[in-house]
Amino acid sequence: MTWGILGFFTVVVLIVLSSATFVTIDSGERGVLFRPFEGLEKETVFAPGFHVVAPWNTMYVYEVRERQLEEQMEVLSSNGLNIRLDVTARIRPNFGQVPLLHETFAKDYVERLVRPEIRSSVRQVIGKFTPEELYSTKRDEVQTLITEELSSTLAANYIDLRAILIRDIELPDKVRTAIEEKLEAEQASLKYEYILTREKQEAERRLIEAQAKADANRILTASLSENILRDKGIEATLELAKSPNSKVVVVGDAGSGGLPLILGGGN
Repeated sequence: MTWGILGFFTVVVLIVLSSATFVTIDSGERGVLFRPFEGLEKETVFAPGFHVVAPWNTMYVYEVRERQLEEQMEVLSSNGLNIRLDVTARIRPNFGQVPLLHETFAKDYVERLVRPEIRSSVRQVIGKFTPEELYSTKRDEVQTLITEELSSTLAANYIDLRAILIRDIELPDKVRTAIEEKLEAEQASLKYEYILTREKQEAERRLIEAQAKADANRILTASLSENILRDKGIEATLELAKSPNSKVVVVGDAGSGGLPLILGGGN
């Protein structure tokens, strides 16, 4: 009986092992085990490696590498115009919450969760801006707002949002042309204002320079008295008299304050 029982259990073990499932989880993947008699193992995430799974259990393997989702959408701006956007979202499952993700959304979580949430967040954010803002000045702000709103929603559902990128914003031709013409007019106006400001500054500089010269001349004129001028003339005459060149010195009328006059000569 003893040998019979041991033989029976040996046969059972061999049958189990021969029919067992051998699962290899690669790098960048995680496993979730479902046991029909116990349910989903929510607390255990199977790491990369080789695993032996009983034939009545099922191992679900999830890729947890970062992946890109590209969406082409038509949304309405704040003034009701249709705008076409190309959006890229970079996502990955939260490593430690893969069992909860499997229980809630299963392996097609991208279609059940991520894409609908991307479309919803983009529509809500774009609806706050005008086409002109989206086309010119608010593109970075739009990306930031979409990222903030979408990341919190996905994080609550076991998905990490790495980034949102707006690749292209396409407006109706008439709207785009009108915006471009307006931007060109604004640039021309700014250029004209700059020229006027520069010319005004140059005029002010010249006025200040002329005023400074006038003040200097007035001060100089006020400082040159008759006696100073006579002394300067005498000094100049004495210097010329010392010259080796021949000359004729005519003395002016001292009574009228005249200065000596030197008539030129030669060597």
